[in-house]
Amino acid sequence: MTLETLINLLTEYAEEHGGDAEIRLMTQENWPFENHIAGVTSGIEMNQASEDDPSEYFDDQDVAEDNTIYIVEGGQICYGSKRAWETCRDC
Repeated sequence: MTLETLINLLTEYAEEHGGDAEIRLMTQENWPFENHIAGVTSGIEMNQASEDDPSEYFDDQDVAEDNTIYIVEGGQICYGSKRAWETCRDC
């Protein structure tokens, strides 16, 4: 999925549900969980962090693409529903 596609989908949901609707991350289709979202980062930010302080990231690898955006999981809330995969838009 591209950033533009995600923005468009989120804009549609904001129009349908309001801009204050909570966003969660549904993971593991075979054993679904709902998760908080910790935040968003990019490949360039992660790769730059390892250059700024390589000792802190000695056992971590750079990501392949600087131009990739990552939604970062913030922790499990509860069990999810497999219907998320059946009903998701633009998957």
